[in-house]
Amino acid sequence: MTQPFELPDFYLPYPARLNRHLDEARVHSQQWARDMGMLEGSGVWEEADLDAHDYPLMCAYTHPDCDAEELGLITDWYVWVFFFDDHFLEFFKRTGDLKGGKEYLARLARFMPMGLDLTVPEPENPVEAGLADLWPRTVPSMSLDWRARFAESTRNLLDESLWELANINRGRVANPVEYIEMRRKVGGAPWSAGLVEHAVGAEVPAVIAGSRPLRVLKDAFSDAVHLRNDLFSYQREVTDEGELSNGVLVLEKFLGCSTQEAANAVNDLLTSRLQQFEHTAVFELGPLFVEHGIDPLSAAGVAAYVKGLQDWQAGGHEWHMRSSRYMNERAGASRPLGMSSVIDLLGAKRVRSFTHVPYQRVGPSRIPDLYVPFELRLSPHLDGARRELVSWCREMGILEPPHGVAGPAVWDEAKLVDYDLPLCAAGLHPGATPEELDLASAWLAWGTYGDDYFPVVFGRPRNLAAAKVAVARFGDFMPLDGTPAPAPANALERSLADIWARTAGPMPQEDRRKLRAAVEEMCEAWLWELAGEIAHHIPDPVDYIEMRRHTFGSELTMSLSRLRHSTSIPEEFYASGPMVALENAMMDAGMLINDVFSYQKEIEYEGEVHNAILVVQNFFGCDHPTALGIVADLMASRVRQFEHIAANELPIVCDDFGLGEEARRDLDGFLTELGDWLAGILNWHQGCFRYDEPSLQRHHQAPLPRFHGPTGLGTSAAVIRPPGAVSPVAVSPVAAGR
Repeated sequence: MTQPFELPDFYLPYPARLNRHLDEARVHSQQWARDMGMLEGSGVWEEADLDAHDYPLMCAYTHPDCDAEELGLITDWYVWVFFFDDHFLEFFKRTGDLKGGKEYLARLARFMPMGLDLTVPEPENPVEAGLADLWPRTVPSMSLDWRARFAESTRNLLDESLWELANINRGRVANPVEYIEMRRKVGGAPWSAGLVEHAVGAEVPAVIAGSRPLRVLKDAFSDAVHLRNDLFSYQREVTDEGELSNGVLVLEKFLGCSTQEAANAVNDLLTSRLQQFEHTAVFELGPLFVEHGIDPLSAAGVAAYVKGLQDWQAGGHEWHMRSSRYMNERAGASRPLGMSSVIDLLGAKRVRSFTHVPYQRVGPSRIPDLYVPFELRLSPHLDGARRELVSWCREMGILEPPHGVAGPAVWDEAKLVDYDLPLCAAGLHPGATPEELDLASAWLAWGTYGDDYFPVVFGRPRNLAAAKVAVARFGDFMPLDGTPAPAPANALERSLADIWARTAGPMPQEDRRKLRAAVEEMCEAWLWELAGEIAHHIPDPVDYIEMRRHTFGSELTMSLSRLRHSTSIPEEFYASGPMVALENAMMDAGMLINDVFSYQKEIEYEGEVHNAILVVQNFFGCDHPTALGIVADLMASRVRQFEHIAANELPIVCDDFGLGEEARRDLDGFLTELGDWLAGILNWHQGCFRYDEPSLQRHHQAPLPRFHGPTGLGTSAAVIRPPGAVSPVAVSPVAAGR
């Protein structure tokens, strides 16, 4: 059979090594699979299938240093997970049996008990038998924290098979962001990362397991594993099995390009994720250890875990090159490298992300038709909110120069009026009372002022340490128990204390905690953005999308909307896969709208590097119109995903949770509010005076320099910047800021 594309040249920074206990693992795994009923008579595998796939070889490559017993256990887990994948394909995906698949997966969760009693039901099929054997052999030597994390990743791997099945039944190909998110769950690499901890005998300390650096390491590892697998498995999955969950197919459909071009783009993204992994390990782990007081032994354990993930990448590639399961016949064939291939293999794309020339003339921004199929509704109290916001900002000191910072005020009254933040609030909350609209406008002003304040106070002197102190202090002005806040040191703290007291005062304790967490998560993301600005680093596309949700502040306003319906809709419902995906889709649509409108402001006037259009230009090496088209298409695909989930997936989740009529009405209200949210964001961008060229010229009084100085690594500090042109690092809680 003709190959659908030629495998690209891979970025291979780590050497593959082979575990010396391979032969023992082969003998053991074959007997174990037979004992579990996975071979003859299973309807899925024969002994020849297991031999041909050679999972012991994969495990010997991906875990080169563990002893024979540990390698046998790890190999059994991989035999089990691959058998599950093929078993689910044979009995549920091929037949389209969604109901049977749900019942099958629900039973598997019972074979992962979390307590001291490891008793499980009597297995009814080889998958259950395998899990019943593996769980008690694995979890006793690990902490309860690790056990909970591993059980969650195992459940994700199993449960998200339903997402694949649902898409196959509808003939639906995911959009790129949706695919990356869902592939992490159904693809199993986060689950593999958990097994790496077991194999190297070193757990990630619980205190940092949920931190950004550890999350990024696991996510970048997972994405690279999955994208590599998609390249090798395209022929088997897409051509032979009719699968729709493959990154090459996703980009082929989304970009409207050839299969070869899509494969090359997937390989570029694979390389980018590996380099994101390296950057995080080298630059972010050390400060994290210091911040949390991680002892040297635990830090060494994390280093062993990182090395284990690197070994997995190298070994996984080598196994794909050898396994009969995948398309690899011509993978090692010699072929001449063009100059562009040589440059890419030498790391040119990594270098390019640090060498963007700021303040280039790009405007005025081009605004295409953006897909927002929701009716705009505006509060009738808009004019009153406009007057009240000016008074509030003056009272909070927002219109005065920052203390200790030379130069004029960050905002004056003319800018505040131009930005017209109540217009945004009036669209986001069309049914708000006058008091509620005033409060929503104040939240928008606080976040947008922070967006402009951070670069003036912390960006110009490149003082990341002071920015961290400032963000850490924000929690003092959001007390959970109602105690008075300390004396504010600046307008940002004073205004936060005021809106927190007005917002959280009537809330129950748990709702206050959720609201504070949303604010703190947004503010922590500002630090990521500030660090990127100081390094002058255009982010990796996946990291950008995921962090932009936080810097954009969408989670804050969405959490406020959820709290209004919290009595009838259980929190577990909001944590379900479809609801998380639905909210993420809408968050991305909102921030992509902002990036389209703010492109000239950020790139030409502020020397920014955090903008989706610039990220796409840098990744694909394309011009602005092409990148703009890709961003607009991505924005539309995220809105259509929202519509798809609301129409096709949420009714099933409602049935699963047994939601009554009141809860379903509240859910409909929440979905309507999300539509208002997006329509209000688009209307504000179209109606305010923050992004159009005349307003930019008025707000940025200093003319742009036409000489930018030298470019390249180590030269960003030499770039001449106009006095008013600084990089924004903080974003409004409701997407209004950039």
